[in-house]
Amino acid sequence: MIIVPLKEGENIERALKKFKRKFEKTGVIKELRDRQAFTKPSVRNRVARMKAAYRQSLQQAEE
Repeated sequence: MIIVPLKEGENIERALKKFKRKFEKTGVIKELRDRQAFTKPSVRNRVARMKAAYRQSLQQAEE
């Protein structure tokens, strides 16, 4: 449960912003999106390798 402490006379907009920030840090939305569709481990590994190759090509181009 997320608890947002409020100071006396604090604006509701500011409190809502604090709540949203705390909620995003928990990673609930990201986990829900990940669980909506199952990705096979082979596909996950392939995507990870492609990302690594892309990062490496960027790093080599920089040097």
